[in-house]
Amino acid sequence: MRVFLVRHAEANPGEPDDLRRLTSHGRWQAKDLGKRFARKGIAVDAIVSSPLARARETAEGMAAVLGAPAQIDERLAPGATANDLRAAVADRGETVVVVGHQPDCGKIAAALTGGPEPRFPTAGVHELDV
Repeated sequence: MRVFLVRHAEANPGEPDDLRRLTSHGRWQAKDLGKRFARKGIAVDAIVSSPLARARETAEGMAAVLGAPAQIDERLAPGATANDLRAAVADRGETVVVVGHQPDCGKIAAALTGGPEPRFPTAGVHELDV
């Protein structure tokens, strides 16, 4: 299975953390991610997101461009592991986008590739074979 692990787009600071929303730049980043996938001809079967607002908005921005459904999975909330990602993408198709958080994205990518933790800026993407 081809998984694109995405860190949520730029979010506003504030509390409570789980309600932080995307900035206007973050909303642009989310749609731009979808456009980049479309330009590259990447057909996405599903987009699965952390339940936190900034991740949901990122997934919804991508979904609006790609036409794939954006779905929430509680296992992708902060603290998610490689095993949580595997469980969240199971039976969702051959190409799945997962929207999560840092430092989880870096740790998950390292665990699945056996390499070092990659840098994960906001709206950063890493392709993984799961």
